[in-house]
Amino acid sequence: MIERSLSASLRERLAFYPGVVLLGPRQVGKTTLARAIAAEHPQALVLDLERPSDRAQLAEPELFLSQHRDRLVVLDEVQMMPDLFTHLRPEIDADRRPGRFLLLGSASGALLRQRAESLAGRVGYLELTPLLAAELPQDLSTLQQLWLRGGFPLAYLAPSERLAFAWRQDFIQTFLQRDLPLMGVGVAADTLHRFWRMLAHLQGQLFNASQLGQSLGGASHSTAARYLDLLVDTLLVRRLEPFFPNVGKRLVKSPKVYLRDSGLLHALLGIASLADLQGHPIVGASWEGFVVEQVAAHLPEGAQLGFYRTAAGTELDIVIERGSRRLGIEVKFSAAPTVGKGFWQARTDLELTRAVVVAPVERAYPLREGVAVVPVWQLPSLLDELG
Repeated sequence: MIERSLSASLRERLAFYPGVVLLGPRQVGKTTLARAIAAEHPQALVLDLERPSDRAQLAEPELFLSQHRDRLVVLDEVQMMPDLFTHLRPEIDADRRPGRFLLLGSASGALLRQRAESLAGRVGYLELTPLLAAELPQDLSTLQQLWLRGGFPLAYLAPSERLAFAWRQDFIQTFLQRDLPLMGVGVAADTLHRFWRMLAHLQGQLFNASQLGQSLGGASHSTAARYLDLLVDTLLVRRLEPFFPNVGKRLVKSPKVYLRDSGLLHALLGIASLADLQGHPIVGASWEGFVVEQVAAHLPEGAQLGFYRTAAGTELDIVIERGSRRLGIEVKFSAAPTVGKGFWQARTDLELTRAVVVAPVERAYPLREGVAVVPVWQLPSLLDELG
């Protein structure tokens, strides 16, 4: 089993909160991690709410939950019983002992809206991402495999590229045809598949709802925005908002969109091998999205993530702000990257505490003027510097 970097945070939250909600897309490893945590708690109870027999045990939630106050209760696929959150509030109030509940959810919109329930202060939220570069051996061969196949464990660990590609194709089909209907989504699978592929071709570009709606056969901009919300809620697409410093310049206000897992991006575009990827026009945008996800996964508490672009064309791929400190990151798919005038102008505009270039290199080295080129696996330590 690959040791997940989130494990320590999950144990820490369970030792503090009565309940923890662990979110993440299907097949990302939530159940594996939860069962490892449950094994550390004698008499822990694990229920999979996709199984009718397990759901039946919760036919009377108040009675069931009160009978198991002395155990860690793990509820997998909790979005299958969204009303359960209303029963958890009084049960937690009756016994606020830490580590009572671990709730796993495939992050549907219905589940995310449960944050509005009166569970504030009662549960903590964590997100388990696909595998990260910092969780694997730090060499370029491993990095290339992770980038090509993505971080879903079964795809990354598949014995061949053919099987890794087939698994991702099957995941996409199952997600559209089975998982979304189970979450109450009534949009036709073919329509969402076409929209998802359009987003793949627009990886890292500004989101234009009207343009995408027209490409869907004349759908309204609100329909395209709703489809995007759906894929964002299921943690498969990231909507990266622009960063708005007070610099007195005209700034781009539209968000950029990224497919969060590079392996699913490549599967949607029919890219099955590293050779195919390196010769594909999407290669630079794919690498950029891959780095964005590595950054987002290690973001310190309270930090804001965005990008910077002015109407005049000055741009910086990633900006992280925490308190008075700002880190700027330019992403380049090159073993010997260079940066243009726009990078230096953005560095001045934003008054950055530090700026780096992330590239597929094995070790860090100085570029010039206090700017370094760094490998992906150095990102956690860079972000730690923000406090």
